[in-house]
Amino acid sequence: MKVNLLGKTELWVKDIGLKEADLNQVAAAVSQTLGLRREEVFVTDASDDHLTLDILRTEMEAETVYGKKSELLQVLSQIPGVTVSAETSIHSEGILAFVNLEPEVARQVLSRSEEMVSEISDRVRRRCMVFPTGGEVKRGLIKDTNSPFIKSRLETEGYAVEIGPVLDDDQDAISRAIEAAGSGHGLIITTGGVGAESKDRTVEALTALDPDAPAPYITKYHKGTGRHEKEGVRIAVGSIGKTLIVTLPGPNDEVRISMEVLVSGLKRGEGKAILAESIAGALREKYLRHRPHEVGHR
Repeated sequence: MKVNLLGKTELWVKDIGLKEADLNQVAAAVSQTLGLRREEVFVTDASDDHLTLDILRTEMEAETVYGKKSELLQVLSQIPGVTVSAETSIHSEGILAFVNLEPEVARQVLSRSEEMVSEISDRVRRRCMVFPTGGEVKRGLIKDTNSPFIKSRLETEGYAVEIGPVLDDDQDAISRAIEAAGSGHGLIITTGGVGAESKDRTVEALTALDPDAPAPYITKYHKGTGRHEKEGVRIAVGSIGKTLIVTLPGPNDEVRISMEVLVSGLKRGEGKAILAESIAGALREKYLRHRPHEVGHR
């Protein structure tokens, strides 16, 4: 489990005896004991009764720090010119102070910390943000029936769902909104803006954030036909860190079809490639029933 040192990166070893000690050996011994690279530990100060070491890291694995006092003092005592006594102590002003925990206490703290991280991660994973998109929705010309449906559907699955502001048909604005919501939500869903017109930008906004996001076509057109400036209609499923992002179409019947596929896939723990193709496949079937001459995919 990683812990942030919050800028408190110094370790002070007090009441330690030094006589012609090799400080490179001291730094090497400390780095090895704390699971660090040699170049990440420096002795910044030394006198006949104390040492100051600096850790060049912003984060460390808690397991390599908590309860390591006895082990550190043991390895230091084996270095020629270094004397460790019962009075020798290790101090820090931050997370590194947990080096002084008793081993059993350290195990208990780590266990509880991991449980808390797991609980928080699960809560975040179950938080969803829904962003409707489109100028016609934003101006109130069209009622947003998708967001309430998505909220209701996911809440029956135990998700905490927020409906965000209606986003303009602007790639950068959509990308910024997704990115801002990512840290506190495990799932982000957008609706609308997946079509073949130049104003449709949600898929592009997502693939700008996640170039590896699968974006399968639902249907394809002859490029440049009528208002169609792109090859066709497609959806995308991507991720930023542990946050899953899904771009769904605007029509409510297509959102309802997509959500059943998405919910089933989430329950099975499917990855973004399978989710994307499953949603696109379900929507292709709908198009095939109503407009078979328009359906094509790659």
